[in-house]
Amino acid sequence: MHSYSFERLEVWHLARQLVKDIYRISKKFPEDERFGLTHQIRKASISISSNIAEGSSRRTGKDQGRFTEIAFGSLMEVLNQLITAFDLEYIEYEEVENERPLIDELANKLNKLHDTQMNK
Repeated sequence: MHSYSFERLEVWHLARQLVKDIYRISKKFPEDERFGLTHQIRKASISISSNIAEGSSRRTGKDQGRFTEIAFGSLMEVLNQLITAFDLEYIEYEEVENERPLIDELANKLNKLHDTQMNK
């Protein structure tokens, strides 16, 4: 079976792991947040892997880099929304801290991918 270039990127696989984590964490949010923070954090987490995939289809490094920048922005949204969930007492701070190593690794890999793309 054919695989696409983004499927071979470790950063894409890490982004998929973050999606699973965010869905697990956000199940704890109150029901009245279903169309608020729950929707926002899930959408932002999915946006990371989606933009990595979409960017891989672009022909120029500059175009690819733009999608990687969007993925990075979505990653920062997820971190902010995790902190907000703690502030609203939906989750414990430990849950935010448990995600930080994955978020840090994703941020570093997205930055390296962006640098590679912009130097094409």
